[in-house]
Amino acid sequence: MHPAPSIIAFTTFSGLGLGLLFWLGIDPTPPTGWIAFVFFLIGYVMAVGGLMSSALHLGHPERALKAFSQWRTSWLSREACCAVAALVVMGIYAAGLVFFGVTLVPLGWLGALLSLGTVFTTSMIYTQLRTVPRWFTPLTPALFLALSLAGGALLAGRVSIALALLLAAGAVQVIWWVTGDRRLAASGTDIGTATGLGSRGAVRAFEPPHTGSNYLMREMVFVVGRRHGMKLRIIALILMLVLPVLALLLPFGHGLAVIAVLCHIAGVLVARWLFFAEAEHVVGLYYGAR
Repeated sequence: MHPAPSIIAFTTFSGLGLGLLFWLGIDPTPPTGWIAFVFFLIGYVMAVGGLMSSALHLGHPERALKAFSQWRTSWLSREACCAVAALVVMGIYAAGLVFFGVTLVPLGWLGALLSLGTVFTTSMIYTQLRTVPRWFTPLTPALFLALSLAGGALLAGRVSIALALLLAAGAVQVIWWVTGDRRLAASGTDIGTATGLGSRGAVRAFEPPHTGSNYLMREMVFVVGRRHGMKLRIIALILMLVLPVLALLLPFGHGLAVIAVLCHIAGVLVARWLFFAEAEHVVGLYYGAR
């Protein structure tokens, strides 16, 4: 799949921002006043900024409001509804903390659940696609949720929880990569089944379906060399897991905390680029891509 920058930014920053809002919502002793304002501002800038960047990928952004009308059947519509609900509820909760020093516990928990629900609905947009075997697995929502919770804990300054969740997210990411590499072959889909000629014997493409580029080739067919993919995986793990963990294990300092957050964000961006770039859409079989 073509790794569009807007979708990479959307899935990365909205997940981190909503993860931070989750931890703020369940905090038994949440910050108040200006400190609360700063934490919620970071969460909202990331969450809202990420969600807004997704509109850049729409062919007709002016029709974005129609996304809210199909919540019965569309995970994209459910994501939109869940995101608005989460941001509204957490906004009311934040106002109580910032302006009145009041902790509205039920609203905090509700907003936290809606925040995680938004991350889950985002992941299901990709998980439901049988045409992309690498995504069609329960590990996909597990990966999105693990990274959101780990990144949110890191942003919230929950050092011990962040350490455990970073290690868990790293493990889920590695398992997702390893199992994903075999998923297309295990699906039984190949050029023979794609063309319906498999019963006649081994099928190979004599020549491309057409000589010019088209929408499918631009959006659905993107090939990453195995060697380059492995290098990027190592870079992603070092940035999103190894360096933040090392920084958190050292005596706490605000400078180290900033480094840990920036490294983690950079690592998640690389991993999310691979999430799309390595995803083999079955339509690519018509064009000789694997």
